[in-house]
Amino acid sequence: MSYYENQPKFLVSVDCVIFGYEEEQLKLLVYPRAFEPVKGSWSLMGGFVKQLESADEAAYRVLQETTGLSNIFLEQVSAFSGPTRDPFERVISVVYFALIRINQSDEELIKSHGAKWWPVTSLPKLIFDHQEMVERSMNILQQKAGSSLIGTELLQKKFTFMQLRKLYEAIYQREFDPGNFRKKILSLGVLEKLDQKNSTESKKGAYYYRLKPNLQVEVLDRIVKI
Repeated sequence: MSYYENQPKFLVSVDCVIFGYEEEQLKLLVYPRAFEPVKGSWSLMGGFVKQLESADEAAYRVLQETTGLSNIFLEQVSAFSGPTRDPFERVISVVYFALIRINQSDEELIKSHGAKWWPVTSLPKLIFDHQEMVERSMNILQQKAGSSLIGTELLQKKFTFMQLRKLYEAIYQREFDPGNFRKKILSLGVLEKLDQKNSTESKKGAYYYRLKPNLQVEVLDRIVKI
C-alpha cells in the first residue's frame, strides 16, 4: 500500500559550486551543459540524486566524477525549490560549495566534461538560477573565511603570509594592509613557522607557515569584519 500515492512527485538534484584558487584568482568550475534543455549553456557541475543515495552522497559522487578527488571540503548551502526555477520540469536542487586545490584535480577528467575554471569576477552567463547559487555560496565562503582559516583548503600545505593574504584578497575582492593582516593572523595562534623560505617574494626571502597539526581552535574575534 502506498501512503503517498496522491502526493506530487518532484525531481531532486544537487548543484556543486566548486571553488579553486590559481594565479591569485578565486575561480569557479563550470561546464557546458551536456543534455537538453539548454544544452551547451554554462552550468554548475551537478546531477540528479539517485534512488539509493542521499543528497550528500550525490554531491560527493558528482565531485569525484568531475575532479577525480574524494577528500574534498564540502558544505551544504541551501535548497533551491522555486516552482519555476527550471522552466522545463519541477526540480528541487540542493546546493553545495566545495573548496579544492586545482593542481590536485584530474585535469584530463575535467577536460573530458568540457569544464573550465573561470575567475569569479568574470563568469559567463549561467543557466537558470545558478548565478544566485554562486552568490549565496560566495557569501558563506566569506563568512567562514572571516572566522577561521578556511582558505587554507585552497592553498598548499605550506604558504607565506603574502600567499595567504592574496588568497583573502581574492575571496573578498578587496585589498588588506599587509602589516595588519599579518598581525591579526599571528594573534590567532593557529600557524606554525617553518624553517623553509620562499626566495621569490623578497631579497631576504619569506618564511613558510603551515596550520598547526591536530589543531582545535575557536576563533573569538573575526579575521575579517564584513
